[in-house]
Amino acid sequence: YNLWQDATNKRGLWRRTHFSTFADPKNHVGSVSEIDAKLQWETVLDIDKLNEEEGKSWVWKGSRMLSVDLDESNKEGEVERCLLFLSDGGADATHVREFDLVNKRFLPASEKPFVLPEAKSSVAYMSRDVLVVGTQVDDESMTDSGYPRNARRWVRGTDYKIAPVTYAGEKEDVSVNAWVDDQRHRGGPVYEFQSRSKTFYTSSYNARVVPPSYLLADSGGLEKEPVPAFTELGLQEDAEVSMFGELMIISLRSEWAVNGETYPTGSLLATPFASFVRDPETSKYQAIFTPTAKTALETYGFTKNYLTLNVMDNVKSKLVFLLRNDPKSSGAAFFSVASSDPGEGTTTAKYVSAVDGRKSDLLWLTTTGYTQPSTLNLADAKDMIDEDKPAGDYKITPIRSLPDMYDSSNVVVTQKFATSADGTSIPYFMIHSKDLVLNSSTPTLLYGYGGFEISMTPRYAASVGASWIARGGVYVEANIRGGGEFGPAWHQAGLKEKRQCIYDDFIAVGEHLIETKVCTAKTLACRGGSNGGLLVGMMLVQRPDLWGAIHCAVPLLDMKRFSHLLAGASWMAEYGNPDTPDWKNFLHKFSPFQLIDKTKTYPPVLFTTSTRDDRVHPAHARKMVAKLAALKQDNVYYYENLEGGHGGAADSKQSAFMMALEYDFLWNTLSKNVGL
Repeated sequence: YNLWQDATNKRGLWRRTHFSTFADPKNHVGSVSEIDAKLQWETVLDIDKLNEEEGKSWVWKGSRMLSVDLDESNKEGEVERCLLFLSDGGADATHVREFDLVNKRFLPASEKPFVLPEAKSSVAYMSRDVLVVGTQVDDESMTDSGYPRNARRWVRGTDYKIAPVTYAGEKEDVSVNAWVDDQRHRGGPVYEFQSRSKTFYTSSYNARVVPPSYLLADSGGLEKEPVPAFTELGLQEDAEVSMFGELMIISLRSEWAVNGETYPTGSLLATPFASFVRDPETSKYQAIFTPTAKTALETYGFTKNYLTLNVMDNVKSKLVFLLRNDPKSSGAAFFSVASSDPGEGTTTAKYVSAVDGRKSDLLWLTTTGYTQPSTLNLADAKDMIDEDKPAGDYKITPIRSLPDMYDSSNVVVTQKFATSADGTSIPYFMIHSKDLVLNSSTPTLLYGYGGFEISMTPRYAASVGASWIARGGVYVEANIRGGGEFGPAWHQAGLKEKRQCIYDDFIAVGEHLIETKVCTAKTLACRGGSNGGLLVGMMLVQRPDLWGAIHCAVPLLDMKRFSHLLAGASWMAEYGNPDTPDWKNFLHKFSPFQLIDKTKTYPPVLFTTSTRDDRVHPAHARKMVAKLAALKQDNVYYYENLEGGHGGAADSKQSAFMMALEYDFLWNTLSKNVGL
């Protein structure tokens, strides 16, 4: 399945083709129209046509399939039902509608479809006629952060508002969730989970093994197959869990001492679920991944028999493949390393995902870099364990590469390091034409984020390449603290009262660019969005002398009020609580709205936001602009897109307009300063 957008299909065609057709490299040669003809795409849903018919502005937000393993009525072996998530104008809140994949239609009322009105819902199939759902029923059914406070078991043909509540949290929680994890394809049982996210980074988990009959709408079989009670998992609150057959995979955000061993922050562990539930202190553990000072686990995933790790080594990408050993082999490790990239990794990022982890070890391998368009490859995990081949020399089938969006043949990528105020080494990537003479006059754009353990890793810079690098500019991405480039500890170094180090890191990179004759303060711009908008908002008020221009997108700026606006309450674990002594103790020090100084002159700044942003309220940007305008600051610019949600744009045309607006503002402003 694929969502395709172009000039004709602005909101997109949801379409499909057979796997064997898509996996044949010969079908990906030629023009776009020729490739589409070879791939024999079948349109499942035309979003633009749906908008015309319903008078809406639907934006695609994804689908959730009814797994064949959970569909007791499915005799064909192909997925027949799914839930579609459609947003009105691009907001995070979505409408949920059940879709018939066989007849390519929304289920008619006569078939009693599952339908939910707009809300930030959490919903998944338990079986064909049962959902587990968290959604807005009344004010008490949602948390202060605007997410579900309880989970319900919703049977087809009944009213979701009176569906029995199976699990509930507190109003102050971030969210509550529940789901079924069917591991029968890996020799495990069916698990049912409940989770209560008390903060953005801490959760408690309940789990149990359930008989398959429990998942069905007809619960008569429950008398024959008793359902055990939930067990609260004895994990640290900041740990995360997933399942692989009979094993529980545990990701650690902090150090954990258990069964005589101490596992460091950022480790990934495996342990049998059954023995862990009996007693965590006597369960057997295997450290699947142990971080070092320079390595961190970015993501992990599963095929049917393999565990795949995407490791960052000094912000460079490495892949590791681990094979599940025979569970009957007593004393053996749960997993053994089948293959691993050599060296410290490359600036070409590599990501893997299973084609269908229920059935096979086939996987998609995607490679991308700042100058390398994304390339999709097909591989089989078993081919990663050939002992006669060099490490990292994988047997893969290239499927398709995206086209170059600009001429990057003469573009160079280098990793450099700046020293922050406390002596910490801060890596950053610099991208520019290798023929460019760096003589302090080059328009230079520095991008950063610095929060929520989100890493800035290499990826194809299509828009920035066409809009900035191809014009002769230098583009820089900073791997500052607050991100996840070196694991949870790198993120935690900038939480709450420690947040100033994030801004010091970004300033250090900017100053290093000036010291190394890349640019001057007049030809240096910075850009960031969301939490990155807070970052560049702080650059505006803390170091206005360091920047020739700033773009601040969908930002947080009023940190006195952020927790009362939309999803803001969910971020107090990152920033602190402004309604407590946190405000006086530290939060007031990084609230740009309150830090505007009428005695200072600020550099040209563009604020952008979206009317339909229901994550970070547009009031942050609106108020900041109004306050600066009241102080007669001449270089303040503002654009609010009516649609787009937190992403800022609802379709490709809007995205292109916003990118052109933003990059032209920065380029034109800096170009006036060249030579000053």
